[in-house]
Amino acid sequence: MENRKDIPNQELWQMKPKSLQDDDYLTKDMGETSMLKRPVLLHVPQTTHVNEFDCPLEFQHRQKLFAQWRLPIKIAAVVSSLTFLYTLLREIIHPLVTSHQQYFYKIPILVINKVLPMVSITLLALVYLPGVIAAVVQLHNGTKYKKFPPWLDKWMLTRKQFGLLSFFFAVLHAIYSLSYPMRRSYRYKLLNWAYQQVQQNKEDAWVEHDVWRMEIYVSLGIVGLAILALLAVTSIPSVSDSLTWREFHCIQSKLGIVSLLLGTMHALIFAWNKWIDTKQFVWCTPPTFMIAVFLPIIVLIWKTILFLPCLRKKILRIRRGWEDVTKTNKIEMSSQL
Repeated sequence: MENRKDIPNQELWQMKPKSLQDDDYLTKDMGETSMLKRPVLLHVPQTTHVNEFDCPLEFQHRQKLFAQWRLPIKIAAVVSSLTFLYTLLREIIHPLVTSHQQYFYKIPILVINKVLPMVSITLLALVYLPGVIAAVVQLHNGTKYKKFPPWLDKWMLTRKQFGLLSFFFAVLHAIYSLSYPMRRSYRYKLLNWAYQQVQQNKEDAWVEHDVWRMEIYVSLGIVGLAILALLAVTSIPSVSDSLTWREFHCIQSKLGIVSLLLGTMHALIFAWNKWIDTKQFVWCTPPTFMIAVFLPIIVLIWKTILFLPCLRKKILRIRRGWEDVTKTNKIEMSSQL
C-alpha cells in the first residue's frame, strides 16, 4: 500500500475529484433528486494525510475558496434579508405608524425567529426543485443523454450545500424557539395574562383546540429536525462511504421528501385558523407562514404528479437508457435547422 512519502507533493495537490462530465450516469443524466450528491472517491489511500503546511503556495492560490457554497449562501442571504425586512414592516413599523407603539424589543428574538423557518424551508424546497425540473426536462427530451442547461447543472451540484444550510437554519429556529420562556418580556406578559384572567373571574384558561395545535406542530417540527439531522450526518464522507448507493439514495431522497412534507405540515398546523383571520393581513400583506409554504407545496405537488405510475415508469425507463425515438428525432431535426 502506498503512503504519503510515495506520492510527490505537487502531484498530490493536483489531484481533483471527478467532474460532472465524468459522472454523467450517476448524477446529472439520471436526474437524481436526492438531497446530497454521492461523494466521488479519489484514488488516494485513506492513510494519506495532508495538512495545510504540505501544500505549496502556488497551489494554495489556484484552489477556489468555497466554490460550491457561493450560490447557496447568496440565495440564503437574499431570502433572509427580504424576509427580515418584510417581517420588520409587519411587526415593528406597522404598529409604530398606526398606533405609535414601539415593539423594537421583538427584533433580536421574535423577528429573527420568523425569518429562520422561512429561510430553512425555502432552502429545503430548493434542494428538491432541481430534481423535479430535471425529471420534466428528461420527459420532454425523451432521453437522458441530452445535457441539462448550465444553470440547472450548477444548481444540482449545489444541492448538498442547500441542504446543509437548511439544516443550519432549522437548528437555529429550534434554539430560538426554546429560548422564548427565558425572555424577560415573556415573563411580564405571563404576569399580565394571569392578572387579566383574575380580573375576568376565569378559573381555567384552557383552550382545547389551541392545545392540540401546539402539541401537533411542535411534534412535527421535532421529527422533521431529527430527519434533517440524519440527512446531514449521512453527508459526512466517512458515513456516506460506509453506505451502499441504494442505502444512500433511500436516506437522501425518500427521507428528504418526508422532512420537507413534515416541515410544510409544521407550518400549516402552526397557522391553524389564522388562514381566514383578516387581522393577520397587515397593510394587505399576507403573514410570513403563508409565503413560506408556497414553494414547498409546489415542489410536493410536482413530486406527487411525477410519482404517478404512468410518469414514474417512463422516467425510470429513460434513466435506464431508453430513448423516445419520436422526441429524439424531433430534437435532432430542430438542432439541424
